[in-house]
Amino acid sequence: MSARVALVTGASRSVGKGVALALGSAGWTVYVTARREGPLGETARSVTERGGRGVAVPCDHRDDAQIAALFARIADEQEGRLDLLVNNVWAAPKGFAGFTEKFWGRPLSDWDTLIGVGLRAHYVAAVHGAQLMVTRGSGLIINISSFGARGHLHSVLYGMSKAGLDKMAADMAVELAGTGVSTLSVWPGLVKNEVMQGFIERGLDNFQGFGLANAETPEFIGRVIAALANDPDIAARSGHTLITAETALDYGITDIEGNQPDSHRELFGGGPLY
Repeated sequence: MSARVALVTGASRSVGKGVALALGSAGWTVYVTARREGPLGETARSVTERGGRGVAVPCDHRDDAQIAALFARIADEQEGRLDLLVNNVWAAPKGFAGFTEKFWGRPLSDWDTLIGVGLRAHYVAAVHGAQLMVTRGSGLIINISSFGARGHLHSVLYGMSKAGLDKMAADMAVELAGTGVSTLSVWPGLVKNEVMQGFIERGLDNFQGFGLANAETPEFIGRVIAALANDPDIAARSGHTLITAETALDYGITDIEGNQPDSHRELFGGGPLY
């Protein structure tokens, strides 16, 4: 029971998997969720191989009852302990390439994935996570957001969901003040995930104008999150939105190949964040 406990939602691949692996390398017990058990089990095994303990829990985050059962299981198995919640789960609308179409040409069902999963499910998880954390007087809730909260990226609903995550972290921090629980929203840059790695292998050097050579690996994002969770002064940042590439400089973190990924702040208008 000495290992710290984290829950990373949507962890079968990409950012969620990278965060889980980084936490595993730091010795955390990491619960990971996704709808499909196969890739999720691979993530959990990799966490354990890294020196942590990975626990795969299949969960459809569109279903409030499944989310509640997930947190009940963590509470039971970890004696009420949850140190870190990383809200990362996401679902693409039907026809992901539909992001090239205008909002009035898209089906209204896009709301069900981009808002229902991309925003509402994070709120539901945060409610359950906060109940455990406030009881113990400590904990950190992190939303994986995006530069899409600042400038147009992908679609109207995508931006709405990401802006909502930032505002959620800011307002939850107000209500959590004095409880020992902090909240953050983080903006990764271009992520060198499985899809982007495929582009690189096909000889592409950029994606929609963003260079792939210095894109962030999912594990880089995990390293930043692990550092935030280790920061004894994290309460001073509570409610803030942070850019992973910039926060990495604060903690002296590099990517897995020793490079320092670029911040896209200026490309999305510069200026302050929440």
